[in-house]
Amino acid sequence: MSVLTLARLTPREEALSPEQRAGGMIAYLQQVVLAPPLVHERGHAIFVNADSIWLGDAPCGIGTMTALSLRMRALLGEALRYDAAGIILAHSHPSGHCRPSGCDIAATRRLAEVARALDMALIDHLIFTVDAVYSMRAGGLV
Repeated sequence: MSVLTLARLTPREEALSPEQRAGGMIAYLQQVVLAPPLVHERGHAIFVNADSIWLGDAPCGIGTMTALSLRMRALLGEALRYDAAGIILAHSHPSGHCRPSGCDIAATRRLAEVARALDMALIDHLIFTVDAVYSMRAGGLV
């Protein structure tokens, strides 16, 4: 399934449930952040409207094997440029450990707080490894 654009949904895409569209976005994020070479943490975000339709996406950082420097100002600037209502953030853990670090949790909470002040929602922050995905929303951390 391709990532959906706001410009015009095809009849096939219009027939998809919100869960199916979300699944497509998650698969896309996984593909982007786990693209070879998998030697650095890589971050990427999808921006959506109030109906959770994809508006655009952008890289939001690259780091070391164990840390990612999130460029929050640039990320929120892109979200504002798209007039996004929501952000889905993802990054990779090349180490293979899917759980968020203390820095991941702190940065996510700060991003959610600043996004809220700009009338946006941080919908989720996903952490991908080759074998698993961790949803910070499902884990109660967003």
